[in-house]
Amino acid sequence: MESQPIMSGEQYKNYGIANPGYMPAAPGAAAMFAPPVEEHPGPSAPPAGMFDNMHGYEGTMAGGGTRQGGFLPPPMPSQPVPQPSPGPEQPHWNIPSISEDTARDAFSLYVSSKCCYSSAPVKDGVIINMESFNTYRYRLETFTESRSTEWSHEPFHGQPVDAYVQQPPGPWDLPAKVPTFFVDGEQKMKVPYTSSMKPCHDCVGMGRKPCKDCAGSGNKVCWVCNGSGFRHGDDRCHHCSGRGRENCAQCHGQGSTQCTTCRGKQQLLVFICLTVKWTNNSDNYVVEQSSGLQVSNLSQVSGKELFRDSQYLVYPVMGFPDPMIVQAAQRLVGDHQGKFSRTSRILQQQRQTIELIPVTKVTYTWKGKTYVYFVYGNEFKVHTDDYPATCCCSVM
Repeated sequence: MESQPIMSGEQYKNYGIANPGYMPAAPGAAAMFAPPVEEHPGPSAPPAGMFDNMHGYEGTMAGGGTRQGGFLPPPMPSQPVPQPSPGPEQPHWNIPSISEDTARDAFSLYVSSKCCYSSAPVKDGVIINMESFNTYRYRLETFTESRSTEWSHEPFHGQPVDAYVQQPPGPWDLPAKVPTFFVDGEQKMKVPYTSSMKPCHDCVGMGRKPCKDCAGSGNKVCWVCNGSGFRHGDDRCHHCSGRGRENCAQCHGQGSTQCTTCRGKQQLLVFICLTVKWTNNSDNYVVEQSSGLQVSNLSQVSGKELFRDSQYLVYPVMGFPDPMIVQAAQRLVGDHQGKFSRTSRILQQQRQTIELIPVTKVTYTWKGKTYVYFVYGNEFKVHTDDYPATCCCSVM
């Protein structure tokens, strides 16, 4: 069995712990109690002097970021950035209309999903008008890579120690895995030539820390006799053999537990950790339409893709019949290129799409009154605000 290091009285004192020794109670004498101690939380973070000064990483801090804060700006590109070019030829923009049977079937399916809706308006209602609306959704996606560094540590168990062997590579010089375009991802890696071995700051290099359950004494008040050593009269407590105290179950009577920071290894490998983060930054714009259907409903459905353009940097859509889409494309493309180039690198990919979301306003009559419902999206979802045949139902 591996021997455990024993803390001296001075080391226990450094943690705010009293002398861990105790004496069992003599027969007929009062049980001995460990004096109460104030819990000492120990270091909450590694000291600043624990981290070396690495060339190119002078501002790196523990816990993430730099003294300047945020992600590291990418270097200037070594080759000219390709200029955006106009996208593919614009198709003929048109909107399909749905048939009366399709509208009625969608309405029937919607009503059947509502426990309190009567099917009478579906069966007996008469459709008197169907009006289609051009509703477009423009989406711009910019796929970026950002990099950040932080000092980190892990228990030392023989890993290579390479600090100062040579100058570490810059944070944007380290190769990362090839990401899947337009899919968020993250990779963490050790920066070469930054790893060094340091005594654990959490346990002062001892590998163990005073037990919090017993305040480092290794024993606790017996729960059977409540520390008296006796149960009834002169009957000695069999649970603690009359001592009034029992070994602490948490530390098995040792008064200390393994340090969770170094896992008992006493030493830490301290290194700079590089985090590479890939983000698909997406913004949507939906053209307001005059049908009366709220735009928020359209986020739940898909549309027919009319246009797709993917380049290193895209060129704003031109020639689209709805000027609101053209204006939104110009605004979002400019916003993305200005915003993301400062803190991240655009990974040779921007993508813009235009979807046509069909919206049909259906007007029908039932029992002499006029009502409206909407059928929208490729899924033929239905929305209505004034269904005329509902009832109050309750669950027994």
